Amino acid sequence: MIEARASARYVRTSAQKAGLVLDQIRGRDVNQALGALRYSRKSVARDIEKVLRSAIANAQQQDGFGGDVDRLYVLAAFADQGPSQKRVRPAPMGRAFRVVKRTAHLTVRVAEHALAIAATPERPRRVPAKAAAGGTDAPAAGAERPERKPRPKARPAGKAGYSHVKASAGSGRSSAKAQRAAAKTKKGQ
Repeated sequence: MIEARASARYVRTSAQKAGLVLDQIRGRDVNQALGALRYSRKSVARDIEKVLRSAIANAQQQDGFGGDVDRLYVLAAFADQGPSQKRVRPAPMGRAFRVVKRTAHLTVRVAEHALAIAATPERPRRVPAKAAAGGTDAPAAGAERPERKPRPKARPAGKAGYSHVKASAGSGRSSAKAQRAAAKTKKGQ
């Protein structure tokens, strides 16, 4: 399996911003990755596209490369933090704010997909033991399954947002008053 890498050092962006774009191309075929980078709105995508094209060219130069670029995919793509330049910006009342101008080291590794040798024959599905033994749990060959009833949704214990209040205190009455009210409604029936 052919594997190649390319890196760009001291790219004037933060590693976090570059990582957002690199996450989109990791694991993709190189043609899909180039398309994603071409139409990305992030400015660091242009730098990553250059690094990816360089990695593809490095793979083509290696001995044993099959010559088919379509078989290449992005094996790894990551951004390491580079050195930061510290600058000072004047602030009100004689103070100064620090400005950190970050850099990143971008690395892209591409590899070649392995050739599919031959399709393996499909294995027969495993039959459950009860169905094979003629058990009653298995439905008959032509029988339909009974339709399942939908489960009722779980209701919250109390009002939404009042999970700290006990469920018994929902009516606002004390327990003795609640018992008297229940007794009155029973007598009235």
